[in-house]
Amino acid sequence: MPKVKTKSSAKKRFRVSGTGKIVRKHAFKSHILTKKSTKRKRKLTHKTLVHPSNEDQVKLMLGMK
Repeated sequence: MPKVKTKSSAKKRFRVSGTGKIVRKHAFKSHILTKKSTKRKRKLTHKTLVHPSNEDQVKLMLGMK
């Protein structure tokens, strides 16, 4: 059986943490920042975990399943 290729878009957007969880960046932080509050922009700066309901899909795209 051939190897499963990793989706290029997924490898740019997600990474696996040391404990095996999938980490992602928040959306809505790239442009049109003038109308967003400082508090909102600061909260979007930090990384977060992929929701458990989407974890299987992301793992499939990363070739982990």
